Amino acid sequence: MSLLILVSIFLSAAFVMFLVYKNFPQLSEEERVNMKVPRDMDDAKALGKVLSKYKDTFYVQVLVAYFATYIFLQTFAIPGSIFLSILSGFLYPFPLALFLVCLCSGLGASFCYMLSYLVGRPVVYKYLTEKAVKWSQQVERHREHLINYIIFLRITPFLPNWFINITSPVINVPLKVFFIGTFLGVAPPSFVAIKAGTTLYQLTTAGEAVSWNSVFVLMILALLSILPAIFQKKLKQKFE
Repeated sequence: MSLLILVSIFLSAAFVMFLVYKNFPQLSEEERVNMKVPRDMDDAKALGKVLSKYKDTFYVQVLVAYFATYIFLQTFAIPGSIFLSILSGFLYPFPLALFLVCLCSGLGASFCYMLSYLVGRPVVYKYLTEKAVKWSQQVERHREHLINYIIFLRITPFLPNWFINITSPVINVPLKVFFIGTFLGVAPPSFVAIKAGTTLYQLTTAGEAVSWNSVFVLMILALLSILPAIFQKKLKQKFE
């Protein structure tokens, strides 16, 4: 039954994506070939070339297509959103690009959360039991500052994003906290990707978007996000 629900939701989402791209302007044969989810930097460059050509004339259609694709990938944990983040820096002004990526990440992850809430529990219990139990213990330890903890996890690479998305409803992370923590937490790494997108055609791999300086900044921001919980814990121990 769970599999049937999942397939039905996926097919419905795929149909919506079909309608979105059906509303796109008429493309040449070469352009149609490049209209696909990027799997590497060459794909991202080719897609960026097509979208930048139509962005000004068909602004809404391009924006909706980008928005829908990003959320679709996030919802079903399909790889490729990192290239869309980089691409946003190439297509849009920085403030809009950052807001767009954070919103898409927050909504897509929340839809993945809800999907897991509906049909993902058997998968988590069967295949991810040990890891989910360990993370559940960490969540309980940080329950008073759960938003800060989610922000910390989104900035750092300690837990994969797909794991956070599908296990959060199982271990009772509130959806509101999950969305806010995700929206804010993806901002720092997205900042790096978007800035890299301004030099899209100079990049050869997604890894080049991240420098040692940016890694250092991300670590500082991750530390700052978790400091309130650390300080409160220390104060609590002191007064006890």
